[in-house]
Amino acid sequence: MNVRIFPATALSVVVAFGLFMLMATLIHQDIELDDRKRTPIADIVMVEPEITDIIEEEKPEQPEQPDQPPPDLPEPELQDPDVDGGLNTGQVSADFDLGFDAGGLNISDGEYLPIVKVAPQYPRRAASRGIEGYAIAEFTVTTTGTVTDCVVIEAKTTSGNDTTMFNRAACSAAEKFKYNPRVVDGVAQTVTGVKNRFTFELQD
Repeated sequence: MNVRIFPATALSVVVAFGLFMLMATLIHQDIELDDRKRTPIADIVMVEPEITDIIEEEKPEQPEQPDQPPPDLPEPELQDPDVDGGLNTGQVSADFDLGFDAGGLNISDGEYLPIVKVAPQYPRRAASRGIEGYAIAEFTVTTTGTVTDCVVIEAKTTSGNDTTMFNRAACSAAEKFKYNPRVVDGVAQTVTGVKNRFTFELQD
């Protein structure tokens, strides 16, 4: 019984020793392989870039030079109003005031005097029908020389018939008149009942 156990024990010791040596050899080889596989890591130093601001100056755009200078514009011709009222449709006139009376005034005083008179526009309806005539307007001259309260007291055609075709044109023109106001004892006065005759004649 003891003779059988000894060889088995010796064999076990040899086998265990062999396994131990094998394991030691494998571990040593793994360590060498790991050392060979390691890759050296280089130290990387980041350098901050220098930032330089570049400012471009904007050059003003030069205006394009015209090929030719612009021609001189003609000066407008200013015409004074025609108090005789010559129009394409006909001839009209603003006659002098009726009933002018300068009596009873001192040297320092003055009667109202017209300084601006405007001829009326010929009414289209009358012109299209070939109607001519006149209109007498009555109005008030204020202390500032303007005209108010205009009414037509008489208007007739050349054939002697009463008409209202010239009323609006006559008063529209009269309201644009300008006067030097009447002055009594150095004070401007309102003058009522001033009359003006407007004549409407067609051109041949």
